[in-house]
Amino acid sequence: MSFEVSGKLHIKYDTVQVKETFKKREFVLEIANGMYPQHVKFQLLQDKTAALDSYNVGDELQVSFDLQGREWQGKYFTNLNAWRLQQGAAANSSPPPPQAQTETTEFPSASDEPQGSNEQLDDLPF
Repeated sequence: MSFEVSGKLHIKYDTVQVKETFKKREFVLEIANGMYPQHVKFQLLQDKTAALDSYNVGDELQVSFDLQGREWQGKYFTNLNAWRLQQGAAANSSPPPPQAQTETTEFPSASDEPQGSNEQLDDLPF
């Protein structure tokens, strides 16, 4: 299964040589989720471990990853295996959203009502 998520690089760990033929590197992405950001740990495997070298803590990233699960001796494990890292959308050179106008408009008061009788002002056909 393949997924994508964007967030801020929160922690990046060193590459760990697990076996002679297997290495991995973990990192944590801070994902905005309302008032409570989520800190989600991903891993890069084998030749993908170097993909994190060009990013610094605080950088916005878009992570493409696979969700993998397995059972071992009655316990279940889940891994989020990242396979592509890209500069996040927030870091791209998109124009900022337009600012709201700060002009304040007052509501009309009773003295702003047009003069005349209600029958003269009533132009509704019913």
